[in-house]
Order: sequence, then C-alpha cells, then structure tokens
Amino acid sequence: SHIILMLADDMACNARNQYPAKVFNNANKNLNIYGDDVEVDYRGYEVTVENFLRVLTGRLDSSVPRSKRLLSDDHSNILIYLTGHGGVNFLKFQDSEEISNVELADAFEQMWQKKRYHELMFVIETCQAVSMYRDFYSPNILAVACSQIGEDSLSHHADPQIGVHIIDSWTYYALEFLNSVSTTSQATLRQFLDTFDPELVKSHPGIRKDLFQRDLHEVLVTDFFGSVRTVELHNITSYHSAAADVDYPASPDTRGASHDVPKALLINEDISFV
Repeated sequence: SHIILMLADDMACNARNQYPAKVFNNANKNLNIYGDDVEVDYRGYEVTVENFLRVLTGRLDSSVPRSKRLLSDDHSNILIYLTGHGGVNFLKFQDSEEISNVELADAFEQMWQKKRYHELMFVIETCQAVSMYRDFYSPNILAVACSQIGEDSLSHHADPQIGVHIIDSWTYYALEFLNSVSTTSQATLRQFLDTFDPELVKSHPGIRKDLFQRDLHEVLVTDFFGSVRTVELHNITSYHSAAADVDYPASPDTRGASHDVPKALLINEDISFV
C-alpha cells in the first residue's frame, strides 16, 4: 500500500506536550501513533485545499517527488480519511480556508474520468459530517461519516497531563477495531461499520452506499485499510538464478484482477493532540 499523510504536524513538539515527538491515542499512552515508521508527506503550510485537490487529481508540478503523489490508476482502491473542524458542507484546513462538499464531489469525478481509482472509500470525522458526501455523484464510492447534520463530533476523553481531549470518539472505536485486523483478516466492512454504537460514539454515523457496487458483507476491511500488495506481471519469459535457469510462460494481462491494491490519503489538519 502507499500512504500520503497530510498533517499540521504541530503537536509532537508542541510546548504543552510532555512527551516530545510522541502522540498517543489514549491517556494510558499504550500506543504511540507518531512512531518511527510515520512519514509526513505534507506538513504545516503545505496542507492546503489546493494541494489536497492537486494530489487527488494528479495535477502536480513535475518537481513534486513520487512519494508525494497519489500513484493510482483504474485498478486502485483508495481510502481518503479526513478529520478536523467543520460544519454543514465544509471542512476547515488550518483554520484559514475551507473545502466544500461540491469541491470534493467534483474532484472525485475528475479522478473517475482520469481513471485514478477503481473503488474509493471516503471517511470523514467532523461535525455534521454527512453533509460532506451528499453531493457525490461518481461511481464506486463508499462514503462514511461520523455524524448527522445537526450533530457534533465529540471527543472520547481528555488527558489531564496535557489538558486537552486527545482523540475523537469515532476514531477511538475505529482504531480499536482496526488494531485487531491483520493483513490476512477476513473481517468485512459491514462488521467494521456495525461496531459504531451511537451511544458510545455520541453521534449517529452515516453511510452512503448507493454509488458503491459491492455488498458490504463481501468487502474485506483489508481492501481499503491495507493488505498484501497484488503484483502485476507482464511479458515475463524467464527468471535466472545462480542455481538454475527456470523458464516461465508469458504472463497474461491481469489488470482486471488487481483492483485490490489499497492506497490511502489521510488528512488531519488542525487537531492539537490526536
């Protein structure tokens, strides 16, 4: 899988953080979600609506490295996860600008027309989150939101040592479920989405699946949240090793069977401690 992470990146070294270069998902501090394997691709002032839309649509300058590009095609499954402050029909970026639901819908249509995804899962955690997906119109999109119009997205708990709430309720229970999923798991998206009890999440999550073709009971969580990469082989005639020469027949075009390579674009734009 290939992950592009956009992050304000001001929390790990914030003066209020008593654990420099660490960010925990829980006041118990069992899981550092800002570990050595986390690579931030866009940080600080790079996290803008323009850059986000350019990454989605592939309209990037030639100088932008491959690691900061969404290298997807019409075989790719893409997960887009957005979290931050928002309201009806908008999500804030850095408290200085907003992206609207119409801009998102049009960007996804560009992606579909340019064959930049096979299936797309859109997840958003913000206040009145379902308003951000109601104008989607492109095929093969599954949209999930943590709250209905008129509802807030509330935090799960606070850490008294730093004096702020550190994780939102929806993300807390999502992470709890996903931490139990391995690359070989047979857990389905239906099982994942059924774990969100409105009394625990403190809001009523929404799901839009009319644009999505597959039954959620048949879609594995690992189709979007990470799995073993499917590799395409074309015109492979031989493999040479020091021990022996082994001939392999030419591989057929397998493009139709390789749509389960997940990619992710994660945006967390203004949460102080997550």
